[in-house]
Amino acid sequence: MKEPPPIPTPEQDAALTPIMGPFLKRQVLVCTAKSCAANGSEAVLEAFKAHLIEEKLLFFKGNREGEVQCGHCGSVGFCAIGPAVLVYPDGVWYAHVTPADVPEIIECHLKGGVPVERLVRKRLG
Repeated sequence: MKEPPPIPTPEQDAALTPIMGPFLKRQVLVCTAKSCAANGSEAVLEAFKAHLIEEKLLFFKGNREGEVQCGHCGSVGFCAIGPAVLVYPDGVWYAHVTPADVPEIIECHLKGGVPVERLVRKRLG
């Protein structure tokens, strides 16, 4: 039986996977499941990406030093509050987010560390 290859060290993994570097501070997850999508979550996701790129905060292939990773996720179980947006590791869940809310969330929460209370519906931890 062939022996499996050795598991890479954390340093080797970090060299191959830039997202493991020290720059990433937060993840923004926009629910794009059925209910949230019906309420415009794709536009919210695109607004986040556009504004984060504009602010040079988005972590992606073109900016490996960005501090924020942004993507979509499936249902978070809060179908009635969509579009729902989760910010980790802060554990903040936003509700009824529109593209017009995105600059405020970026400025206040992602850059300033203060959640936008009028949109917060749940906090983890």
